[in-house]
Amino acid sequence: MERVTVTGGTGVLELNSGGSVELPQSLRIALATGQLRRPLAETLRDLLAMLVDGCYQVDGPARLEADRPLVPTATWPPDDEARVAYYRTAIRTGHRPVAVVLSGTRPLILDGHHKIAAYEAEGVRASAVVISEAPAQYSPS
Repeated sequence: MERVTVTGGTGVLELNSGGSVELPQSLRIALATGQLRRPLAETLRDLLAMLVDGCYQVDGPARLEADRPLVPTATWPPDDEARVAYYRTAIRTGHRPVAVVLSGTRPLILDGHHKIAAYEAEGVRASAVVISEAPAQYSPS
């Protein structure tokens, strides 16, 4: 898990309200192949810059909890069946494409609708990077 401070963020994305994102091609490829470079804060820099200023945690990629419903920020189920089929094949052959979820009261799918649909169709818990608000720092008295 990485702690990230966003300053100068655009506020396009907000916890619990989401928004539409257009990711750079290099990040889309890294997410599609599951090959994200660390530190995640650097890899996700363009995405994190869309958040409001504040402290966040970036965690993953890891399997999403099975019982936590996600809120899509695009058409659900995704209408590009060929793309879902592509990801289903990738998952069956051992690849783990990565979605991006913005955690909050309502966890939002920022990127990866087709990936999550493919994971669900394959009966496998989706792999995702989860961005959430960082808890306040503990300071001993």
